[in-house]
Amino acid sequence: MDLYINSNGERIYFQIPESWNLLTSQDKSLLKGVLDPKQEIQKALDHPIDSPMIEELVRPGMEVTILFDDLQRPTPVHLALPEILNRLNRGGIPDHRIKGICALGTHPAPNLDQLRKKVGEEAFSRLQGRIFIHDPHSSNNVMIGKTHRGTLIEINPHVAFADLILGIGECVPHPISGYGGGYKIIMPGVCSYRSVAEHHFTWMRHRNSRVNLLEGNPFFEEIVDAGRLSRLAFKLDFILNEKGEILRAFAGDPGKQHQEASNYSAFLYRVSLPKLADITITSAYPMEIGVQATKALTMAGFCTRSGGSIIWVAPQKEAGPILPLIQEMGSEESAGEFHRRLIQNEIPDHLKSFGISYIMQVVYFKELSEKFNVYHVTPGLSPEQVKMMKFTYAASLEEAIQEVYKKMPEGDVAIFPSGGTVIPEVP
Repeated sequence: MDLYINSNGERIYFQIPESWNLLTSQDKSLLKGVLDPKQEIQKALDHPIDSPMIEELVRPGMEVTILFDDLQRPTPVHLALPEILNRLNRGGIPDHRIKGICALGTHPAPNLDQLRKKVGEEAFSRLQGRIFIHDPHSSNNVMIGKTHRGTLIEINPHVAFADLILGIGECVPHPISGYGGGYKIIMPGVCSYRSVAEHHFTWMRHRNSRVNLLEGNPFFEEIVDAGRLSRLAFKLDFILNEKGEILRAFAGDPGKQHQEASNYSAFLYRVSLPKLADITITSAYPMEIGVQATKALTMAGFCTRSGGSIIWVAPQKEAGPILPLIQEMGSEESAGEFHRRLIQNEIPDHLKSFGISYIMQVVYFKELSEKFNVYHVTPGLSPEQVKMMKFTYAASLEEAIQEVYKKMPEGDVAIFPSGGTVIPEVP
């Protein structure tokens, strides 16, 4: 049987040993975006889920703040923001009473040109002087309360003191919070570094903090608490394909629309397995750049048995962003020891300039190396660098399969040709 993975713009065919039992090799093909993106946005805003329309939420004299995600997300803010501004205008709110906030969480701040490109020329002009980049380290962030589990929530002052708060984002499978989108525009989007660190480092390793799980997921439920404390009133979330094209738009109550968007995302990307695999072969495609390439490996960990093998194929053509991660992986600290350091706010100096979600990857990668035998097929990293990660280097997929076969002549195997977008589901 000829099997394949997608990698670096091409399809790589291979075979597996006859003694291996294939559980799945299901691929998720590229879906075409809608023909008229603006019409899709208007339809979502005209029919909000469990919420009045934006025009009906506002009252004359209100100060309105619109949140949007940063450059690490392909969300088409430039298409959505003008339409939302127009609706606010129709509701009696002129542009000069509206602010825009780039809700970057703890990610690096974009420059002015990048910000202009994100929001588009029209919105950038209409909100001239009233578009701000959230600063998680600012002493002006405002304490607004605690979640029911006790996390102190500090948020951007332009959000804390607004009369009405709206958000624009993307719903995408998320390895810890279940799905992105929804209230994540608040936590971590406009929260202080202290609040994000307390939340993320506390709940990042809970058994239920995982992809495709919302109810009972403490990481997600704390985000919802923070979002409700912030008074986020309305959210527009997009489902995008790998090219950044709009597949669907959902709008309305932040919690209710997010649930429907998550259900749709699960429908698109879920792959069911009858049981945990002994061996998982996964490609980073289509999330092959920088830290995004790690998503396929993380997802593979959800459907591989402890002590099993994962073959992770990623070109790593732009490996610069993950080199500090590799450096920290070279230390002898266990995942648990490094995690405790984070809880105690003892972040290594060379990682302090990175976002909290990046720093968390060190814990996850150490955990993966402790729990699985990971074989990394990559032309972009040297054997020495892969060894520092506590993984095994393989020059080709065939070589990796042969090495795994020597240790595991029989076993159940799962293959994800486009591992960067799948949601593995095991009973």
